[in-house]
Amino acid sequence: MAVFPTVKSNSDFRRAYARGKSYPDPALVTTVIKNRAGVSRIGITTGKKIGGAVQRNRARRVIRAAFAEIGGGVKPGYDIIFIARSKTCFVKSTQLVPVMRRHLTAAGLLSGEEMGR
Repeated sequence: MAVFPTVKSNSDFRRAYARGKSYPDPALVTTVIKNRAGVSRIGITTGKKIGGAVQRNRARRVIRAAFAEIGGGVKPGYDIIFIARSKTCFVKSTQLVPVMRRHLTAAGLLSGEEMGR
């Protein structure tokens, strides 16, 4: 399991929303943008529409667990923002893995051995 640095500043999130490429799904939205850091960073956002603090924390946990399964094959040099939707806190991380894999493959961020799984 690879540990990725996180996107923390509001300006980085806003830059990703404004200029990044977005991949929607009913359970998750993935936004990808190239960065200059040379390493890939992840950011997770959960809005108040998701529910209370318990639901938002569960959504973040589920997203982190799903990304931990495929994170090792991600190309460096990108900011990856995962935006939780209202369905996110009701799915298991194993159900999000194919969604993330599809989004990251469409963005061209997964290496060859990860795409085949």
